[in-house]
Amino acid sequence: MHLTPEEQTGVYARKQLLSRDRLIAWSHGRRFQVALDLAARVGGSRVLDYGCGDGSFLALLRRGADAPAYAVGVEIAPDLVADCRSRLSQTGVLFMHVDELGAPAAAFDTIYCMEVLEHVVDREPVLARLQQMLAPGGHLVVSVPVETGLPLAVKQVVRTIAGWRGIGDYPGTEPYRWSEWIPSLLAGARQHIARPVHQDASGPPFHDHKGFNWMVLRDDIARRFVLEEVLSSPLSSLPPHLGTQAWFIARNDERSLSGTAGGAF
Repeated sequence: MHLTPEEQTGVYARKQLLSRDRLIAWSHGRRFQVALDLAARVGGSRVLDYGCGDGSFLALLRRGADAPAYAVGVEIAPDLVADCRSRLSQTGVLFMHVDELGAPAAAFDTIYCMEVLEHVVDREPVLARLQQMLAPGGHLVVSVPVETGLPLAVKQVVRTIAGWRGIGDYPGTEPYRWSEWIPSLLAGARQHIARPVHQDASGPPFHDHKGFNWMVLRDDIARRFVLEEVLSSPLSSLPPHLGTQAWFIARNDERSLSGTAGGAF
């Protein structure tokens, strides 16, 4: 995956796509490729990346054959917004703080929300906001980490080794207690362990990855949107139970706009 010099200096590009650990770089590279492949499928001339990070995905999307006419990236961290604006001004993407965005009704044909919702303490208002901003018939594309079953065991080994090597910030997640391992490895579609809540002095409370259950989020999305497909990465041929990320492709049903989303704000 080719990155321009400006894209290479993004904080997440350096840590993930350009990681010194080949497995980490490959896994995250595949995640971005899945996102770009899905963008080619769902299309949309007005695109929002909700939680855009260092802007890598939108920069790649705008350079590709499926570039949207209008693209917006939002973040909760002012320093990330400022960094995206300074590095990626030539892409034509509009970067802004999430509070600047508001919740304009039906403003976007496609909304991406990747590696974000696992950190949100109260997801329902966020899902309602995304639904309100999504045009009738528009698509929501979500990716989240798989932190249950066999992938969790593999990830913990990779994170531990990466931490020993001083790669990434993987030691930052709260460790699992022995009593939490069995429920996590055998988790079904219900929250299986209590999730720790952290507080950053400059932002709202948030979760780390510990205890996240992608199947619970899948059902939350299905109650509000029409869930069209569930995929995984890095190998989309595998079911999410065996992947490192789960992907949800959902459609905003026109009839739902007068229902769940209307009174959420």
